[in-house]
Amino acid sequence: MPTSSIGTGPTFPRGRWSWSDVLVTAVDDTAPTGLLHLVPAAAWTAEPDRPYAPASLKAEGFVHCSPDVATTLAVATAFYSDAERPLLVLHLDESRLRAPVVREAAVPVPPPGVGDDVLFPHVRGPLDRDAVVRVQQVLWSGSSAVDLVDPAPAMMGVTVRGTDGRGV
Repeated sequence: MPTSSIGTGPTFPRGRWSWSDVLVTAVDDTAPTGLLHLVPAAAWTAEPDRPYAPASLKAEGFVHCSPDVATTLAVATAFYSDAERPLLVLHLDESRLRAPVVREAAVPVPPPGVGDDVLFPHVRGPLDRDAVVRVQQVLWSGSSAVDLVDPAPAMMGVTVRGTDGRGV
């Protein structure tokens, strides 16, 4: 097999193949949304026909969100270890929200394990349920949030885009 003349990377056969012939698949089958919100399942399912408006919207003027899974897990561990369970994570499609989203630094400081440079998405209105593209459940080890798993469809409280609860 001929070797590539570029760098010291892997060899690639020349002639009938090109890199465009290589199928690349993501490890996770959904694209990261960059907009994740933690919510106890009971609160999420309480009024399934209305946009979701947590207490923070009235008290602070926005709905707290996180930009990625790692930050979401850090936030869950820091602020939700004693929260009612199960605790869900809503993955939101920002383009489907009616309210504006602003990204701001944590005040006064980010939770442990999150860098000072991380900006947190804040939704300046209720969460439209049709903006939810995936619902996952926080997996706990003691008081630490360690992963996200897909819950049973009945726990989601609403149907998200797509038929399998993962969106389209």
